[in-house]
Amino acid sequence: MLAVFGMFAVHLGVTSIGLLDGSAADTLHELMRGRSSALFAFLAGVSLALVSGRQTPLEGEPLRRVTLKVLVRAVLLLLLGVFLDALATSVAVILVYYAGYFLLAVPLLRLGPAPLAAIATGIALLGPQLSFLLRTVLGDPGSPPASITGLGDFFLNGYYPAFTFMAFVVAGMAVGRLDLNAPAVRGVLAGLGAVLVLAGYGVSWLLVYPLGGIDRIAATFLPLFYGTAETTVSPEGWAMLRDLAAEEIASRHGTVPVDTPAWLLVSSPHSGTTFEIAGAVGTALLILVGCLFAADVLRWGVYPLAAAGSMALTCYVGHIVVLAALGDVTGEAPPWLWEMFVAGALLFATAWKTFLGRGPLERFLGWTAEQVAGRSPASPPHGGSRLSSPPPSPPAE
Repeated sequence: MLAVFGMFAVHLGVTSIGLLDGSAADTLHELMRGRSSALFAFLAGVSLALVSGRQTPLEGEPLRRVTLKVLVRAVLLLLLGVFLDALATSVAVILVYYAGYFLLAVPLLRLGPAPLAAIATGIALLGPQLSFLLRTVLGDPGSPPASITGLGDFFLNGYYPAFTFMAFVVAGMAVGRLDLNAPAVRGVLAGLGAVLVLAGYGVSWLLVYPLGGIDRIAATFLPLFYGTAETTVSPEGWAMLRDLAAEEIASRHGTVPVDTPAWLLVSSPHSGTTFEIAGAVGTALLILVGCLFAADVLRWGVYPLAAAGSMALTCYVGHIVVLAALGDVTGEAPPWLWEMFVAGALLFATAWKTFLGRGPLERFLGWTAEQVAGRSPASPPHGGSRLSSPPPSPPAE
């Protein structure tokens, strides 16, 4: 649910946060930007692992049924994404991307935690570099489109390119194959999360700022201001170029430019680099362990949060429909609108969960998948097993 709150803040903008103002609101907004979408992709991977056998991957007919259910949900997510795109808000809808992630994850459903972790690591280490090389050869299209216009957007050029985001999904699948109730496992995940945060964000900062990566990025702006890259620039001029480079680093949307390999050293949200992936996965691990601990300690105290988290798809679709009805106030929202969205989601989800159970869209996706794939013989009559629980379709920024 924390990711849902972050999604609301990112879409509504800094001005919508009434509880804080000034630099505090900017900081909160920046902490949520990018990381909420990565967290959703990570949790989608966790859920895929849970419905496909948890610690012991399914095989045979049970795996076939779960695979078919995942494919049905992917198709429905695609249709929902097209519908939301048609509302013409300024939100870069992620549902179509999620449909693609589910398709790419299907061949991995039979794998255990070790191979999944190895694949996630490989994607994180190689994906951003391959994307950089391919976009260099094919030509960088610049700012990504809000909607997918082709396979190039899905894999390379979009807001949530698979070359980056599949690392989050597969990492989540690896974690979902572990015994998350075991204190030792939680401790290892928390420690790994802290290491990844330091390695991702900390090492990137060292490479970009003290070690001069930002100067190489700043140098790419020389032709724009001085007409040529071969020129003598005053200290004041370099300071201006570094400020411009810092602004560009902070405003990425999916990928980095290809005019210098130094861009691959940054770790800003949506930069799609190895450092960003490491930091975002580490953040997701820390949040997951923290939420598991809070659920154990507080129990019913987290019921509203759990209720909203159980119907993330409904909250996501609903908030975009509301944004469209309000005339798309993204970036220009009045103060306290973020808090109103959060309170509305909590109240709706708590009431619905209490009296009606599963969220409306989650229920629809689950029912449709059951009709197409049929109920697994291993599933109990009321759908309480790990096989009948649907992988959530948690969308993000």
